[in-house]
Amino acid sequence: MPSKIISSALKEKRTVLTEIESKQLVAEAGIPVIESKLATSKAEAVATAKKLGFPVALKVVSPEIVHKSDSGGVKLGLSNAAQVGRAYSDIMAAAKKAAPKARVQGVSVQKMAKPGVEVIMGMSKDAQFGPVLMFGLGGVFVEVLKDVAFRIVPLVRRDASQMVREIKGFPVLEGYRGQEPADIETLESLLLKVSDFVEKHPDIKEMDLNPIFAYEDGAIAVDARIILES
Repeated sequence: MPSKIISSALKEKRTVLTEIESKQLVAEAGIPVIESKLATSKAEAVATAKKLGFPVALKVVSPEIVHKSDSGGVKLGLSNAAQVGRAYSDIMAAAKKAAPKARVQGVSVQKMAKPGVEVIMGMSKDAQFGPVLMFGLGGVFVEVLKDVAFRIVPLVRRDASQMVREIKGFPVLEGYRGQEPADIETLESLLLKVSDFVEKHPDIKEMDLNPIFAYEDGAIAVDARIILES
């Protein structure tokens, strides 16, 4: 049974879920995510930020704008109402310039997460093997070093354990040079939850949780991106 979020997107002939929709879906699967609230006006963005508590991040919400930061659609570390108001206007102007025809629903407002070790989890479909799960360190590690591990869905605990330990950057997760170590067991459990989620939703073509901040006692996904089969 596809979720309401997936059903309504497909009804609208949309394959790209917004960040807010993606996060809701992921949260339903028991994966911890930073909550994002939609604000459709500058006043609403300010009011939501005050309610959530500063500092906050604002991101453009549009099914047509996938790479939000490339198009000037992300503002981080906003610490008061004036900054939020300015950021809202800047994001709207940038979105119009980058994608004049895009339907912009507003912005997502979310609390800034406490920084941790950045990791990424994702899924893409292979023509031969079906859904394949990916794990690696986030940020520059995944973009530049391509330091990632892959497994075919469904995963068992041993797969998850091997994936985490297979990457060259594993010492970073163990607390390299006095850095805070990551909660390895939580990361393994998250990989199993993502595997389970992907199995239950064959409509999903690809997904990314990037970054996930891993802490000594848990982890939380800061951003989620889901693309559906057309």
